[in-house]
Amino acid sequence: MSLLKRIETPRSDAGSDAAAAGGSGRAGTPPPDTRRAEATPLAMMSPVALRDTHREARFRIQQRVISELDPDLDLTNQIEVRREIESAFYRAVDEEGLALTRAERARMLEQITDEIVGLGPLEALLRDETITEVMVNGPRQVYIERGGKIELTNVVFQNEDHVMRIIQRIISPLGRRLDESSPMVDARLPDGSRVNAIIPPISLVGPVLTVRKFASSPLTTDDLVRFGTATPEMFEFLRACVNARLNVFVSGGTGSGKTTMLNILSSFIGNDERIVTIEDAAELQLRQDHVVSLEARPANIEGRGAVPIRELVRNALRMRPDRIVVGEVRSGEALDMLQAMNTGHEGSLSTGHANSPRDMLARLETMVLMAGMELPLRAIREQIASAVDLIVHMNRLSDGSRKIVAMTEVQGMEGDVIVLQDVFSFEQTGVVEGKIQGRLRPTGVRPRFTEKFVVKGIQLPAEIFLPVLR
Repeated sequence: MSLLKRIETPRSDAGSDAAAAGGSGRAGTPPPDTRRAEATPLAMMSPVALRDTHREARFRIQQRVISELDPDLDLTNQIEVRREIESAFYRAVDEEGLALTRAERARMLEQITDEIVGLGPLEALLRDETITEVMVNGPRQVYIERGGKIELTNVVFQNEDHVMRIIQRIISPLGRRLDESSPMVDARLPDGSRVNAIIPPISLVGPVLTVRKFASSPLTTDDLVRFGTATPEMFEFLRACVNARLNVFVSGGTGSGKTTMLNILSSFIGNDERIVTIEDAAELQLRQDHVVSLEARPANIEGRGAVPIRELVRNALRMRPDRIVVGEVRSGEALDMLQAMNTGHEGSLSTGHANSPRDMLARLETMVLMAGMELPLRAIREQIASAVDLIVHMNRLSDGSRKIVAMTEVQGMEGDVIVLQDVFSFEQTGVVEGKIQGRLRPTGVRPRFTEKFVVKGIQLPAEIFLPVLR
């Protein structure tokens, strides 16, 4: 692929105006960017003016670097591409006569390289392992989430076209499209990070890009115990539930840690089982040998060719799965998932958005109705009560921490109501220096499904379920 075809040169309005002024001014008047002696000394500039000057210089040098690169350069050879960019960069800096420190040169080279072969201003944020989410609200507002808290960064894009170029660079290799007829898209980065983009006219602030970062190394139970998400006893209990092939739903709000918990639960599945995962945008990190990953596909530009999660769930049943793991149920696929759980596909795992375990069941009822089947409400509830064994509810607390706040057994039906019973629950004891204090305690109730533990030869200490005395 031609490098110059791949790269769309970012346009600096200030740089373009300067070029125009240089071309149409009085005879003998040099362009503004060459009048070094008349420029304000850098030491006398305000921080904002200095930053803007560096930004304009970077855009100018970036355009020169791109124009000097070989159009036939092999983009797959990253080492050679970066070497060529570095060489062209230093030539351009020397010819421009820019007075930059070694650190400023290194930073500018990194920014220009990111713009040419990476994701531009996002690259530095994506490399920072302390950042869990990146939120671009138009060209001038870029927020991040760090430690569960949202903060505004000083990262900016040139304009809306610049944001759009980065979005297109993400979605084009995946065959996804984003335009006025299809103004929303879900995608993923090569490392598995989840991406959502939405553009005008739906968005009134310009192109909006949200990146849920993918952990370079999956979090383990030890990590979550250290974070206070759960206790070792709770993970011992969850491991037993997965090994006993219980059907488990992970519920919670946006950003509460549902996918992380689903990854943890999936890690308890034996290496000798065939696992089929189904997701909108693949982000699960299973380490077993026998994993088949399926990803939903949106419609093409003619509105054809869509493969929704519901069809993938149906197809997965024909693939001889030992386990079916659905990243998230949102619609009519809930009916197919419940039917699978009730017809010999035990041990299935999934997540869903809900505010509580009871709300998760209510949402499942609604999603089953979205499948278009004229089923009585009682019949739907019987399906749910028969299929789901355990709900693990996650919550992101006000201090930014993510915790399991309830592990709830689905015990069955009493009349027209599904009976739930908490096995573990989070009890808050106070707030110290902005951090929520408390612990996850057993309620003292031994779940009915422990009979399945006995059948599978799984032994759990009885004290796991004993309430902790204050």
